[in-house]
Amino acid sequence: MSFPKNRMRRLRSSPVIRRLVRETMVSVDDLIYPLFVREGKGIKEPIKSMAGCYHFSADTIGAEAADVASLGIPAVLLFGLPDKKDEIGSLAWAEDGVVQRAIEQIKRAAPELLVITDVCLCEFTSHGHCGVVEDGKVDNDSTCGLLAKMALSHAQAGADIVAPSDMMDGRVKCIREALEENGFENVAIMSYAAKYASAFYGPFRDAAESAPAFGDRRAYQMDPPNAREAMAEIALDIKEGADMVMVKPALAYLDVIYRARQRFDCPIAAYNVSGEYVMVKSSAAAGLLDEQAAMMEVLTAIKRAGADMIITYFAKDAAKLLT
Repeated sequence: MSFPKNRMRRLRSSPVIRRLVRETMVSVDDLIYPLFVREGKGIKEPIKSMAGCYHFSADTIGAEAADVASLGIPAVLLFGLPDKKDEIGSLAWAEDGVVQRAIEQIKRAAPELLVITDVCLCEFTSHGHCGVVEDGKVDNDSTCGLLAKMALSHAQAGADIVAPSDMMDGRVKCIREALEENGFENVAIMSYAAKYASAFYGPFRDAAESAPAFGDRRAYQMDPPNAREAMAEIALDIKEGADMVMVKPALAYLDVIYRARQRFDCPIAAYNVSGEYVMVKSSAAAGLLDEQAAMMEVLTAIKRAGADMIITYFAKDAAKLLT
């Protein structure tokens, strides 16, 4: 029996050969770990909807940050849960706010760790929407000014990167101007540039206590069928001063990550969101798949699509495997 000269299986025949010719490599340097901080003291509470994730208080988050840094993970993405909320989310820019105090604790415990802060009002507003509500709708322009105040307060507390996730038009420009005018020209902006109105955010909204009290966010987050629109969103944010852009979610939008990588030269992040994380964790808990293998396959797919950075709740588990 005659065979062709090219046998593709030759380069799959052993683990060493497979490693030698591997095209896509996930590194611990690619990973960003999300953290949730809430008001209180001595808190490290499991998040029921997200196995393996926790709520911390500002006084305990430093120890977690030190653990993250010890694994070689370069950055955390910080979300805050205040004890009081109002119509405009005024605690979002409070000098002694929960996020601001957590930044200081993280920097004290792990100064080498980059601190990225989520800039959005949804966790701080009584109605759970991402901005100021007027006549039942989120007002874009008045929201942008408040987001700039929030981002500036994070920079003043020591944040390295601010990450607006609200999807208001023009908010990157407002934030960049506020940072520049106040001497924080070296604080970078990672914009949630292509953030979709996704069904995969459910566990996060439980963890962040940020579900909208009425309606939904489809009037400002992107419509899932649209990909060309995502390129326009990314281009606008870069023009307004974003240093890095993000696609969120990751798995259902690998094509958008790929398109962005082909078109733009700036660093691209992808958010492996809570629903994607829980799908793997729940399936593994039910004995339906190998959690470590599935985790690495997911992260590799996101990297292969073109992401430079992966925001993932798997970051600590992946780092332990990779190092």
